[in-house]
Amino acid sequence: MSPLFRRAGPPRDRLVTLIRKPGCHLCDDAQVVVEKVCSELGVPWEQKDITEDRELYEKYWEQIPVVLVDGRQHTFWRVNEDRLRKALG
Repeated sequence: MSPLFRRAGPPRDRLVTLIRKPGCHLCDDAQVVVEKVCSELGVPWEQKDITEDRELYEKYWEQIPVVLVDGRQHTFWRVNEDRLRKALG
């Protein structure tokens, strides 16, 4: 099922997506937070590189890193650990 049509549910039914690009220090910082929170809550996560996806590039190039929760934009630039945890809880 597409992440755009997922509903909030137990952590195993959630998906966090980190949209990033190589060499981005904010992206590296965001990944640390995403990995920590998702690991603690048992939530799967993935990362996508905007340099490899034209659609993502056009949509998010000024905002990276971008974090999606279940296909919906959660935040960009800086990832707040408590806010992400609350969104997934």
